[in-house]
Amino acid sequence: MNISRLVVNEQSSIRINASRILYFDPFDLPDEKHDADIVFITHEHYDHFSPKDIEKAANEKTIYIVPQSMKSTMLKNDIDSDHIYPMVPGQTALVSGIPIQAVAAYNHSKPFHPKSNGWLGYVVTIDESRVYICGDTDDTPEARAVKCDIVCVPIGGTYTMDAKQAADFVNFIKPRIAVPMHYGTVVGKPTDADAFEKSVYSHIPVCRKLFF
Repeated sequence: MNISRLVVNEQSSIRINASRILYFDPFDLPDEKHDADIVFITHEHYDHFSPKDIEKAANEKTIYIVPQSMKSTMLKNDIDSDHIYPMVPGQTALVSGIPIQAVAAYNHSKPFHPKSNGWLGYVVTIDESRVYICGDTDDTPEARAVKCDIVCVPIGGTYTMDAKQAADFVNFIKPRIAVPMHYGTVVGKPTDADAFEKSVYSHIPVCRKLFF
């Protein structure tokens, strides 16, 4: 997949425009495209689960991939149960022709994202590329076990890895391209991307998709 087809709108709000149109945690979307084949939600926090922005992305055929713990939340927001595909950490699935792997996303000791919630990151294979959207997570054994071509990794600290921790994680999993996210607005500074890029091995390109 050409990296130009991956856009980070804000925070961790990602759109992939490839053989399928995929949205991850749509948030503060500037346009109502209603073109989503699949909407992925990593967890329930407001900057990741935004019903008004999901409506901007979705149409009557959209499928929703969510943590198992969020199925009732989706139903309460008037989303048809037939279109909801709940997943648990470690699960794999094929949805609308897209191979999906659900990866646990959690904090080790901070209270914000407990492992017991079953919240997720996702690895999707699209146009022959494995893309890992980490969600809000620390550097965990489950995350380190992922093999991918492109990783979208949180770097803002406080609720997730900070820039140095994220760089150490990227250097371990060795993707083809690293995309920093989850910084510069809700949490973290725009300059966190500078610190991240300086700490990532020089042979791993850092592709910035957030601009301030």
